[in-house]
Amino acid sequence: QVQLVESGGGLVQPGGSLRLSCAASGFTFSSYAMSWYRQAPGKERELVARISRAGSIINYADSVKGRFTISRDNAKNTMYLQMNSLKPEDTAVYYCNRDRSYFAWGQGTQVTVSS
Repeated sequence: QVQLVESGGGLVQPGGSLRLSCAASGFTFSSYAMSWYRQAPGKERELVARISRAGSIINYADSVKGRFTISRDNAKNTMYLQMNSLKPEDTAVYYCNRDRSYFAWGQGTQVTVSS
């Protein structure tokens, strides 16, 4: 049973930071490129960042480049998203999943950036 459990979201002020975690189980985590996605109110889900199987190739959406850092620890079956200099437009539910060929979506974790 594939499970993807996102955590670490919360309410932060603009300019603040959060670190999201994605705990994966039920599949060989290290065999897959993984990605972070987000869905803001009234908008479609969008790709935030992706990371290759060994973590050597990383891509970011232009909107988060320079502010967010994606990483993974294959020994822990966990992926992370360090988010700095947060903006109100980063407010969304954040999800993790296999890149491109998705597993079932988890519940996501809510990130709210507001003063």
